[in-house]
Amino acid sequence: MLSFIPFQSKPTPTSNSNRFSHLTNPTSSRRRRHFSVSSPSQISHPHRRSLSIKAIDAAQPYDYEALVSNQYAQSGRLKIAIVGFGNFGQFLAKAFVRQGHVVFAHSRTDYSQIANSLGVSFFQDPHDLCEQHPDVIVLCTSIISTEPVLRSLPIQRLKRNTLFVDVLSVKEFPKNIFFQVLPTHFDILCTHPMFGPESGKDSWKDLAFVFDKVRIGEGKSRTTRVDKFLDIFEKEGCRMVPMTCAEHDRYAAGSQFITHTMGRVLEKLGLETTPINTKGYETLLNLVENTASDSFDLYYGLFMYNKNAMEELERLDLAFEALKKELFGHLHDVLRRQLFGKVEEAGQRRVLTKLPRNGYALPAPSSDADKSQNN
Repeated sequence: MLSFIPFQSKPTPTSNSNRFSHLTNPTSSRRRRHFSVSSPSQISHPHRRSLSIKAIDAAQPYDYEALVSNQYAQSGRLKIAIVGFGNFGQFLAKAFVRQGHVVFAHSRTDYSQIANSLGVSFFQDPHDLCEQHPDVIVLCTSIISTEPVLRSLPIQRLKRNTLFVDVLSVKEFPKNIFFQVLPTHFDILCTHPMFGPESGKDSWKDLAFVFDKVRIGEGKSRTTRVDKFLDIFEKEGCRMVPMTCAEHDRYAAGSQFITHTMGRVLEKLGLETTPINTKGYETLLNLVENTASDSFDLYYGLFMYNKNAMEELERLDLAFEALKKELFGHLHDVLRRQLFGKVEEAGQRRVLTKLPRNGYALPAPSSDADKSQNN
């Protein structure tokens, strides 16, 4: 409650007992704060009235309990900047916002309306983004555009210990780019969510999240920050898989690259649903749908920037040729049996039953001639 009481030019004298009576009166429960405000013009004109402001029962400027609660909530929040706000960047942003983190975004395309609908602050200019001093920068670009995008960022505007994270499908390549471009005082975390907007649209529960703490500086604040970021995916139910970048690329070539290759081969065949679909055929249709929804740049990046991919492609071609030879070999036996009554004993057919893993020699083919003759 505020009251405004004008001063008289000649105040009435009061005794000391009256002046301090409010301090000794036990029935007085209100304390008055007395402030006088005067200007130089008022000092030079003593007959003018000056303004006096009194605050009675002034409230505290904040609720201490609410302040402590807010500080506790803020302590677990990160400022995360997503560079590359396409489908996958938006997919991750939803989880970041859902868990209460402050999210910024930057992309060449104007996604400001989509960002606003998700609760994300969008910046068209990378300088404006970096001046927000995010704790974490997440690169969500395509594999082939990672290096030029990273080099275009004004990293001199960032905090010196900013954490850089990539979510690419290959790991050795971004790790080497980080080492080349980023000064040593920046932290590096290489990750690969083994899912996307299609496979993770309903839930991330039990989906694999691979990560490698490539370079994390000393200090509790820096180790705590990387743990907070990884905790986002753990809270969503992901299966956390610590793994080196080299190990990841070796496994990914034999799983992810082959999966995308087969999906795109089947897409070229133009598979269509039928009234008599089997479970296996439904699985193939789902594979085509999942791989076709990804850009060709992703598939090309899996091939171009993973040194193990070429070996897997060669093994796939060799396996297909071996399967055709085995198939035509059986057909050759059937034709000879029909024409001559039996299969010639000479020239036993050699079958390559199984291909070796990368780096191993081919096994000796098995012979099925005896089995064919006995049949």
